[in-house]
Amino acid sequence: QVQLVESGGGLVQAGGSLRLSCAASGRTFSSYGMGWFRQAPGKEREFVAAISRSGGTTYYVDRVKGRFTISRDNAKNTVYLQMNSLKPEDAAVYYCAADDGGLGSTRRYEYDYWGQGTQVTVSS
Repeated sequence: QVQLVESGGGLVQAGGSLRLSCAASGRTFSSYGMGWFRQAPGKEREFVAAISRSGGTTYYVDRVKGRFTISRDNAKNTVYLQMNSLKPEDAAVYYCAADDGGLGSTRRYEYDYWGQGTQVTVSS
């Protein structure tokens, strides 16, 4: 079992930046692949970014490539999502998730544990 707690959301103007954090507790964090997903009102939860357990492999949805960066610090049991050049369409509740397969994945069903989410609002 692993518990995930997101933080760092908030209100930002278009073009601004935010860094989300997801702190994990419980079983060994470094064995999990980690992902970030987001869900806007009336829409399905969608994949944003993922990182393998070692941090050596990352994945991004096309529309955030070049703007968002996922990283992890296994010593701190934390995964981050640095979001730059934010757009109004990036506004959503952002969730982190843990994949006990360790590889990270773009597929929602491969994740075993989820946080409660943190709200990101982008004003135009």
